[in-house]
Formats: sequence, structure tokens, C-alpha cells
Amino acid sequence: MKQPDSNNPILHLQRQQLLLQMEYEYEKEEFKRQTETMGVERKVKRGTCWFPAKAGKSYYNSLNQLVVEITRTENLDIEHCFEFGRPVCFFSQSPEGKLTFLRDTGTVNYADDTRMVVTMPNAGSVLEVQATERLGVQLSFDETSYRVLFKALKQVTNAKGYRLAELRDILLGNAKPGFRQLYPVRFPWLNSSQEAAVNKVLCARDVAIVHGPPGTGKTTTMVEAIYEILHREPQVLVCAQSNMAVDWISEKLTDRGVNVLRIGNPTRVNDKMLSFTYEHRFEAHPSYPELWSIRKELRQLGGKTRRGSFDEREGVRSRIRRLKERAAELGAQIHADLFNSAHVIASTLTGSDHHLLSGQHFGTLFIDEAAQALEAACWIAIRKADRVILAGDHQQLPPTIKCYEAAKGGLSRTLMEKLVAEKPETVSLLKVQYRMNEAIMRFSSDWFYQGKLEAAPEVRDRGILDWDTPVTWIDTSEMNFKETFVGESFGRINREEADLLLQQLDAYIRRIGGERILNERIDFGIISPYKAQVQYLRGKIKASSALRPYRPLLSVNTVDGFQGQERDVIFISLVRANEQGQIGFLGDLRRMNVAITRARMKLVILGEAATLGKHPFYKKLIEYAETAAHD
Repeated sequence: MKQPDSNNPILHLQRQQLLLQMEYEYEKEEFKRQTETMGVERKVKRGTCWFPAKAGKSYYNSLNQLVVEITRTENLDIEHCFEFGRPVCFFSQSPEGKLTFLRDTGTVNYADDTRMVVTMPNAGSVLEVQATERLGVQLSFDETSYRVLFKALKQVTNAKGYRLAELRDILLGNAKPGFRQLYPVRFPWLNSSQEAAVNKVLCARDVAIVHGPPGTGKTTTMVEAIYEILHREPQVLVCAQSNMAVDWISEKLTDRGVNVLRIGNPTRVNDKMLSFTYEHRFEAHPSYPELWSIRKELRQLGGKTRRGSFDEREGVRSRIRRLKERAAELGAQIHADLFNSAHVIASTLTGSDHHLLSGQHFGTLFIDEAAQALEAACWIAIRKADRVILAGDHQQLPPTIKCYEAAKGGLSRTLMEKLVAEKPETVSLLKVQYRMNEAIMRFSSDWFYQGKLEAAPEVRDRGILDWDTPVTWIDTSEMNFKETFVGESFGRINREEADLLLQQLDAYIRRIGGERILNERIDFGIISPYKAQVQYLRGKIKASSALRPYRPLLSVNTVDGFQGQERDVIFISLVRANEQGQIGFLGDLRRMNVAITRARMKLVILGEAATLGKHPFYKKLIEYAETAAHD
């Protein structure tokens, strides 16, 4: 639905600021409430806290930031939410359970499953953390990201007489996007819709959109477009909403031989990923050893300015001044060398405001997963570019908005969604999908993409077993299963349905044959929209001796956790079973589109048709699965 300010860019941006303010206040209040009332055990289960935690060594990293290492030794199977750039606070817990929060907060510099490196404000705060017994660390409210979002909206609103103002009026107003007339470039290794998308990117003066439904090779198309643009421009900026999405496209670009400089630390950590981070490159520069030794000497000299005679103190100060000048010179030289040699600068959208990118400007900005990003977050990066290419799928996961009123008021409507609706000439739809058996793809294509998708010949009839049905709905209506509410953050659980799912999984594994599964590495995904159901299923799988041999091939996660992934076989537990026909956030059909399009060869959905069938989408999906079973 159009907002009354939809074609007035200034009014639209002012409205975005108001909605963002609502979200900010709601999230801040919610964080405060949870901090004050929620027990440590619940925070640990939610993945927002490590307790007990252990403080390890501290040191200065390559960017001369003081960091401390934090490790966890318990609850290692719980996925956590700590990642680069997120603020954290520390606490100690008395044996009686009383929490005392430490004065200073830190920022996550790096995190893996068991270890975190946290940037600290000063040596005193590091010592306090290291001296604390029964230490815990939890996510803190992210004021910094909100500051950056508000700053970007304000700058775009106030822009006058330069490129940002033009882009604002094209993207949000009635000004028409422009396209150059270029002779089409042929890409024999792409399909025709991918080739058309790359050519539209090359022709766009202002904006182009690559709309990539599940399995249609959006990343392949993006990499090709970036590679082609780099024949025409020396450098581009590539951003995404999440660190994981930035990692993914960075890795694909590196595979193509593109020199990527990653601002911020990767989520999926391996040697290949680390090799293109700014910090790693900084340390690997030939001038870094000299810089490191200067910094070390400066730290040693720091305490000597208050000792000795006047002349001795002046001599130390003079030495410090010369060393600082040389350190600044070396730092600037290394920084310039890294940026000048990189073809692609990659960061998250909020990361594009990093001081390392201060003063940088780019001919072209690519935003991947743009349909998951708040509009304000996109403007953070757009300020640094002359044109913008958005890629994603607005029929998959939307941005996470915590304030219902803000979402309803339009904060959840992304810039990509707005442009697809109002500037259709900028959009290229990728039409051939390479993931799913056609029967798995067809329902999603008909409901979400006007039936425009087609399965590539090599996947159209793919399957694991002869005479198998690619899509199965197991109706639990006659089984009298019931959902249980287990709290705001975890939602609902349906243990009987979860147990039935595991029985069905075990039966399907036996049908295929365990030896074949292990030899061919046939993998399975188990999805539920509710965290409580996911945790219950994980616990049961961990305890199951029958499933133990296949555990490395089994993934259990929420829909959001499976975004961008695929498996040979997918089981979905929908959980909801009540007499009122209430389905809660299963009504967000984009989330279900993600769930039902993860499977390559077999999709099994468990749900109570009596509850879910009252909704037109699920009614149609149940009918579709029944028809597929009889074909």
C-alpha cells in the first residue's frame, strides 16, 4: 500500500526517521527490561550471553586497538549472536546469583564458536575484566549502529546540489532512472535471464535491481556483473546486511581472481577468508614490522615522561613526537597501498561508515541481500557511490523489526521492495533455478513469482529414490497434537510433532540406506520457525543412537538460520495446532517461501491441516502436496 508521502523523497525520509526512532526506543526499552528481569540462564540459551566466561591474554592488534580474549567452556552447542562490531558488556555473578556489571563496555572484533576477541577502551578496563571471578559477557544495546542510521537519513534528507540528492530523487521520487545504450555483451556461460541482468547493470546510470528467487544463481550473476564493471571502473564497493552475506560474495569474488579487501572480520573463519581482511593484509605489509616496533617503543616510553630530569623528560617527549610522526606516516602508507591495490572493498552496510572508508567514493555500489536491509542501512552506503545495484528477493526474509507499530508504519518495507513496485524498468528477474526438483519449485513459483520460474533440465527430475514423491505433507490433525507456549523469545513447541518428525526421518533414512547416505554424503535439513522446537529437536537428535552416524549430515535450525542454504532433503515442523486456527508469524509467507525452497530432492512438511488450512496459502499448499502425491 502506498504511503501518502511515497513520491515525496523528503517527507518519505522524515517518516523513515520517525519510524526508526520508534524502533530505537522500543528496542532500547526491551533491552533494558530483559537486562533487568531476565536470568543469566535464559540469556545463555538465547545466545546473547556467555556464562561462565574466561578472560585470557590481552594485546594490541594490527590496528593498534587494545583487545582481550574471552572464551567459553560450557553450553558450546548453543549458537550465539556475537559477531564483529556488536557491543558487549561484562558482569560478575555472585554465588547467590546477584549480577554486578563492570563499568566499561567493549566491541566484538572477532568471534567463533568458543573464543571472542573484544576491543576495550583502555588498559584499566582490560585488567578489571581479567581480575573478575565468575565472569560473564552479554550483548549490549547497539547505540552506535542507530547513530549511524540516523546520521545517514539526515544527510540524505539535507542533500542539495550533488549526486546524493539526484540519487535520492530518482530512488524515492518521480525522477526517472537513466540507462545508457550499449551493445549487449554475450556471456555464454550464463542463462539468458542472467545475461540480461548483467547487461542491465552495465547500462544503468543510476540504479538496477537483480531479483533472484531461490536457486536462480543470484550470486553467480552478481559476481559476473562486478567482474564486468571492474573492466570499466578501478574499484567498486560491495555491501550486504549481514557479515555472513559479505563473506559469501567476497569468497566467490576471490575465487574469480578479484582482489577483495574486507573491512570488518568475517563470520565464517578460515585461512582463505582471513587472507582478504584489512587487518590481515595490514599485518602482512612489508612496512608493518617497522610500524609494530615503533608502537611497542611508544608504549614503553609512555611512562618515562614523568621520570628523570627536565632534560631527560624533554628528550623522551621529543623521541615520542618523532616516533608518532613516523608511525602515522607508515600507517597512512600501508592504508593507501591496501586500498589502491584492491578491486573490491567489501563490508556490511553499517560497516561502510567505518573510519577506514572515510573520504572514499565509488562509481558503483553493489548491495547484496538488499531485501533484508532496512532502507536507512542502504543509505549509509549509497552516500559513498554514484550509482547503486541492488540484489536480493523481496519474497524471502524481510528485515528484522522488533516494534510492531514501526513495522506496520512502513519501516519493514525495504528500498528494494519500493523500487520493484515503483521503478519496474530497473528490475531483472532471474528465471531459471538450479536447486530444486520441479515439483518442489512449482508451488513457490506459482504463488510468489507469477509462475515465471523454470527448473534447469539437470535438476528438473532430480530425486533420491525411484517412485518417490518430491513433496509430502504429513497431516497431524487426527493425532491430537497440541502446541505449547514457552515464552516470548522461543515462541511455541509441539513435542509430539517433533517426535513424529524424527520417526519419519529415521524411516526415510532406512528407505535410502545408511551406507548409501554416508557414501554419497546425502544431507538433511530440519527446519522449524520456532526456536523452542529447534532446540528440542537438537536435543533429541543428540540423544539418538540411531541417528548418531548421520549427525554430521544433519542440520537443525530456524527458517532464518537456513536462509541462503540448501539440502538434499528438508523436513519442516510447523508446530501450530490449536482450535482457534491461530498461526502467528507463520502468516509471514515470505518466511515460509524460504523454508519450502531449501530442498533439492525431497520436501516433507509436518503440520496440522485443521489449524493451518484456514489460511489460504496453507490450504493451497496442502492441496498441492496432495495432488503431487497422486501424480
